[in-house]
Amino acid sequence: MEYSVRHRTTYRYLQGVAQSWHLSHLLLRQTPHQTVQESHVTLNLEAASRMVRDDYFGNQVEWFFFDQVHDLLEVVAQSRVQVAPTPPRAPEKSLGWEAVRRLLEAPDDDAAREAVQYMFDSPMTAFTGAVEAYARVSFTPGRPLLEAAVELMHRIHDEFRYDTSVTDVSTPVDKVYEIRAGVCQDLAHAGIAALRSIGLPARYVSGYLMTQPPPGQPRLVGADASHAWFSVFAPPFGWIDLDPTNAAIVGEGHVTAAWGRDYADVAPVTGIILGGHDHIVDVGVDVIPVTE
Repeated sequence: MEYSVRHRTTYRYLQGVAQSWHLSHLLLRQTPHQTVQESHVTLNLEAASRMVRDDYFGNQVEWFFFDQVHDLLEVVAQSRVQVAPTPPRAPEKSLGWEAVRRLLEAPDDDAAREAVQYMFDSPMTAFTGAVEAYARVSFTPGRPLLEAAVELMHRIHDEFRYDTSVTDVSTPVDKVYEIRAGVCQDLAHAGIAALRSIGLPARYVSGYLMTQPPPGQPRLVGADASHAWFSVFAPPFGWIDLDPTNAAIVGEGHVTAAWGRDYADVAPVTGIILGGHDHIVDVGVDVIPVTE
């Protein structure tokens, strides 16, 4: 599939902002199954400085700084990307999860060594509750890792309610487990915490998912949304992305933007402002197959 992706973030400030610094994770990344043909960010203001570089996790990030008074900032990312189908993998053919955990105690290749950093708590996935007990319902002794992870994904989909009104970007994963509800970010964090609770690597993936309008109705501009899921390290297949919001193994319908330990590593736009008082944020996303 080939997609055109447009992500618009608009900040409206009640008072003038004297200076602001921003960091964006809006430039799509190349993956073994994703080819980025174009990805750039445009701003409604002239930045005093801006810079693109790779972050620690290999994502392309962009910094921009404004030193002119403003009460409106619009950040628009426009991308064109090709996403290939992922090859079929039999979950039962993956290594047993205890064997993977032993392998990571003394990793003997670059892929395993790189995966180790995703085994540890991160600010938004640190847990104190009975997350391990939840994980072990799926991760029974000797079970192939990917088979267990797929079941975990389905359980989160079935047992956690998708609800946009009960969490925000700062909700800790313990709270998500307590209320069994949240948005795609929260469901991804729930899966990551479960895997890490039993000593397995898992990473947070941000991206996009095209939504389909009701039959007979046109696609609405800005009606799509940012999306998130989790990825699990499952030898011999490597990293496998799982989407608990939709109970799906990620394929050509998903567009990857960035990955890290949790949402805080890859938030679309963050920043610091001087002035502005309160503000309103409006986000619109379009994911459109180029054939349209």
